[in-house]
Amino acid sequence: MTRQPRQKPHGLTIKEGELTVGVEIGYPPMEYLDTDGKTPVGFDVELAHRLAEKLGLKTVFVDTAWDGIFDGVEIGRYDCIISSITYTDERLKIHNFTKPYIGTAQVMIALKGAHVDARSPEETAGLSVAFQGETVSQRYMEKLAAQGVDFVPLAYDKILNCFEELRLGRVDTILCDTLVASFYLSPDNSDFEIIWLGPSDEIFAICLKKGNDALTEALDKALDELYAEGILAKMSWDYFNRDMVSSVR
Repeated sequence: MTRQPRQKPHGLTIKEGELTVGVEIGYPPMEYLDTDGKTPVGFDVELAHRLAEKLGLKTVFVDTAWDGIFDGVEIGRYDCIISSITYTDERLKIHNFTKPYIGTAQVMIALKGAHVDARSPEETAGLSVAFQGETVSQRYMEKLAAQGVDFVPLAYDKILNCFEELRLGRVDTILCDTLVASFYLSPDNSDFEIIWLGPSDEIFAICLKKGNDALTEALDKALDELYAEGILAKMSWDYFNRDMVSSVR
């Protein structure tokens, strides 16, 4: 028997019948554009579609620059952010968050054959380190800078730019998370190698406007169902060739 989508309570979302989702498209394999250059795809995009289906809603994506993505949910441009948002206690003070849906860690990546001697971010003195601005990676490197590690920080708007600069030899290393690294270290993108893997202590969750408890609870219930049905684990294997979800549930 085909399961029918859950009926949506009136007034749960900004626009009747739609789940409007803020994303920063350009963070493969989590959210990026398909080969047509128009259609959003990726793990977070599929997750948004599946959650909306659970709630009986249509999915609408709003592509937003990372440096303004949190402001957008607070002023009501979209209902939630499903865009590789790291859950932190600091962010929880000013936003609502669902239960986590996937876990990851920080990694440092170099170009194969580049002979980078550093084997951890703490050893990057004298090297240029690229990362996406306003992310956990940037904060990680800023802490090291405050501790006296004298590297050259290079913040980019999109992680795509970091990898292109590394490919061209314009930066020495990249700091990003394992989910993104898995895309660039796939067989079709084998110019890179991981030279340091951090502890698995970072989790992603869905971000909502502070006080939007009704939608937060509805999304939590939908996430629980997707996990219980084995869908989240299957998605993780499809995108990353390993289970990145069970450890955070």
